[in-house]
Amino acid sequence: MSSELWVLVSLLAVLVTAMAVAAAVVAVRLFRARRLLRDAGVPENKKIIFWGALLYLVSPVDLVPDPVYLDDIGILLLALRSLHKAAADAGVPRAPDR
Repeated sequence: MSSELWVLVSLLAVLVTAMAVAAAVVAVRLFRARRLLRDAGVPENKKIIFWGALLYLVSPVDLVPDPVYLDDIGILLLALRSLHKAAADAGVPRAPDR
């Protein structure tokens, strides 16, 4: 292969890895938000958002094919936002970011 092709393949590998790491970071934050809501009196329908986001993350059916995790990251961020809003509505203090 030519050197330009190697550079392109390497760049794509770095981008895919960066998107996978970003999805993993957002998934960890989603788990932390769920832990906040576990016994806070938040309605069960708000907690279902967590499971829906995780199901979408591992689902083979995506809006965008899986080497591109932008749709997965977007769904996880929306779920995280919804869980934090549900926690705020329930009066749960927000945990500091680590």
